Amino acid sequence: MTNFIKSNYMSFFLSILLLLPSCTHRPTPAEPYQEAILDFYSTQKPYGEFSNFALYPVFIDGEWWPTSEHYYQAHKYESKELIAWVQEAPTPMDAALRGRDKNIPKRPDWEERKDEFMEKAVWDKFTRYPELKKLLLSTGNARLFEHTKNDCYWGDCEDRSGKNKLGLLLEKIRASLKATKN
Repeated sequence: MTNFIKSNYMSFFLSILLLLPSCTHRPTPAEPYQEAILDFYSTQKPYGEFSNFALYPVFIDGEWWPTSEHYYQAHKYESKELIAWVQEAPTPMDAALRGRDKNIPKRPDWEERKDEFMEKAVWDKFTRYPELKKLLLSTGNARLFEHTKNDCYWGDCEDRSGKNKLGLLLEKIRASLKATKN
């Protein structure tokens, strides 16, 4: 694909995605959350906006990414071609599958840098969209858990035994947003 066509395709794709959060997604109301623990996972359930699969484009290092999942998965690779291949995935699930392809070697420093890439993506998402910032702040001091058996690093293994790094990252961002709230 020529650079001109690729550039126009990505611009069109991202312009459509920029409209999606407001026209197809019904955000969770940002009413104060009263419980001590908040579980999230599916984008189709309350607080699904916290998922990296939620359709909120992010702008990082001078580039638009269809979702935070696209950005995170793409950075498992160093090759510009592989990064673009993940960036152009039609859905967050496709981006995840491309990033998890066991036949393609990951960047050698992936384990050391994966938290850094996730933080950049999630930080942009929750500071770019006022409704997401408001929603995250509405959780008060609740412990946030990505509640899934599918992931014991970013999630909680569905039994709270996982590292729950995404939940902890959201709590960190929430604390930072509270500290800078005017």
